[in-house]
Amino acid sequence: MGLTAQIRTRDGWAVSHAVVTVTDSTGAQVLRAEADTDGAVRDTTSLAPGAYTVIVTALGYAPAASGAIVTAAGRAEVGRVTLARRGGTELPPPGPWTVDPAHSSVGAVAQHLGISSVHGRFTEFTGRIEIAPGDVTASRVEATITAASIDTGNGMRDGHLRSADFLDAGKYPVITYRSTGLTPAGSDRWTVHGELTLHGVVRPVDLDLAYLGTGGDPWGGTRAAFRATAELHREDFALHYNQIVQAGISAIGTTLRVELDIQAVQGESLPAL
Repeated sequence: MGLTAQIRTRDGWAVSHAVVTVTDSTGAQVLRAEADTDGAVRDTTSLAPGAYTVIVTALGYAPAASGAIVTAAGRAEVGRVTLARRGGTELPPPGPWTVDPAHSSVGAVAQHLGISSVHGRFTEFTGRIEIAPGDVTASRVEATITAASIDTGNGMRDGHLRSADFLDAGKYPVITYRSTGLTPAGSDRWTVHGELTLHGVVRPVDLDLAYLGTGGDPWGGTRAAFRATAELHREDFALHYNQIVQAGISAIGTTLRVELDIQAVQGESLPAL
């Protein structure tokens, strides 16, 4: 018997300080429980069968409310509750924002041998976001990535990826992205239109962007968090290396999934920590 729930952020992190309040049909509170470090709520309080309202709150997040039915066995399984950061339906305040590489990641995933995935990341990059006042669709994003900073956790593979078979980092040392437009794609979701320069080739690439919210940091600054994904085709950027290992299966897939987790600090530059 009792109530169970999982409290998560939009990008899947546990909200360990969430509070769950349950009220009955008269609005009276009948249960109050806190999530554990895994964002899980497991309360054994016995409730009478019937309909209840579940309200989830957490500092820095917008409250979430839903209905719940307590069964004859006295159980109420609320399931996963997703909390959005306060202000999540808008973009950050207007002005310049500087990407913090120490708290951000630029990753890519490729299929390997048709059965598994290889994960890599670029360890050196810079970025700037300009949130336009008034018309936020006029906001701009620019980023520069050092091609030779690719890291897949395997030195031999990384050396091959830096070679002329792939990134040719000696000839094309940087990868750049510059936005050309921004359109809304739902609550706190946007499509960033832009141009990616990779391996000396320029192609239009759209990013599926989720704005995760804005808040203060321990150093007195203000930070905004974003998650973005995109899909690239190697052939579009003249990355034609394609070793066939057996039965027509390529060693490395032709599609790359780009995954970005970004923290940006308000202002023209990063603070001195």
